[in-house]
Amino acid sequence: MNLSLEHLIREPKIKLDKNPLLLLLHGYGSNEADLFSFASELPEEYYVISARAPYDLQYGSYAWYAINFDANENKFSDHEQAKLSRDLIAQFIDELIANYPIDKEQITLLGFSQGAILSQAIALSYPEKVQKVIALSGYISEPIFEENYKNNDFSNLKIFAAHGTVDQVIPVEWARKTKSFLTNLGIESVYNEYPIGHGVSPQVFNDFKNWLIQK
Repeated sequence: MNLSLEHLIREPKIKLDKNPLLLLLHGYGSNEADLFSFASELPEEYYVISARAPYDLQYGSYAWYAINFDANENKFSDHEQAKLSRDLIAQFIDELIANYPIDKEQITLLGFSQGAILSQAIALSYPEKVQKVIALSGYISEPIFEENYKNNDFSNLKIFAAHGTVDQVIPVEWARKTKSFLTNLGIESVYNEYPIGHGVSPQVFNDFKNWLIQK
């Protein structure tokens, strides 16, 4: 099976006619094995698929888009690359639905850091493709949304966002704008903060897993 993105897959333990999908999107400089370590703990009716980002940073680490630094060490995200990855993942979702018995009405994106930024960009650009987003240690990056995204129907979209209050990679102030941004678009969301850095604690995991099961 030749799909757009390299990936790891955990088949559902409970087989239905069509099963829900949980698509995992790792952070900058990581790979598909990173979030896949959660797979055995995730709900048994899901296909759990972890995708590898397309840009190779060497030594088993990958990125969805470049992050560049200027002379003053300010960080700049490559928005054009981010949009390409946004659309590549959207296409990958279609390929997964075509190749596996996945329920297209039950697609959840779970992203960490750069993967979380992209998960929200995909869901807001193409809400007909995604019903739920779990965005861990990311933020809303409007420049990488599809141009006319405000005309989209978000009535089926739900987002769970989590951030560490001592995150040294993505400041919590950036993440704090998430809730009001989503509320202004009429999107149902949960935004939680935790006393952690740039990572996923057991408490974060428990909270998003419970949210996923209850929704």
